Amino acid sequence: MGFFSRMQRMMKSTSPTGGIEVIAPVSGEVVDIEKVPDVVFSRKIIGDGIAIDPDGDTIYAPIDGTIGKIFESNHAFSIESPLGLELFVHFGIDTVELRGNGFERIAQEGQRVKAGDPVLKFDLEYLRQHAKSVLTPLVIANMEDVKQLHKAEGVAVGGETLALQVFL
Repeated sequence: MGFFSRMQRMMKSTSPTGGIEVIAPVSGEVVDIEKVPDVVFSRKIIGDGIAIDPDGDTIYAPIDGTIGKIFESNHAFSIESPLGLELFVHFGIDTVELRGNGFERIAQEGQRVKAGDPVLKFDLEYLRQHAKSVLTPLVIANMEDVKQLHKAEGVAVGGETLALQVFL
């Protein structure tokens, strides 16, 4: 995030009393981020969060906000809330190497979305056969701004179930 984005966020109201609710971007079993078979996620190099072992076919916007970058291969995207929470959703491990096979883009970069809006579709069976892992990390990219984080456990319903509660 750039200097002007930080200044703009600082001038806006602070985080709601109950924190920012982040919903599950995909349906499936919630897994500790440390169990993702990629050190970038398991060691929280790009941020903390959760992972989900998916059982659906759609990736949803986890918050109200603006889609930042959608990778050309459609396996990952970033999103920023109006309060400055920056999230990164990454389907699977080594899925970039599939060059977009198994994924379909629904939303576009720069698009404003509501939590629960579909962003990407995926072919779970194809990806289970061709990716190293289908565990899908949901990561807070600006952990330096987070004062407190609560993580969900159990089974998540994509676009509906609370996955994280973040206090900025």
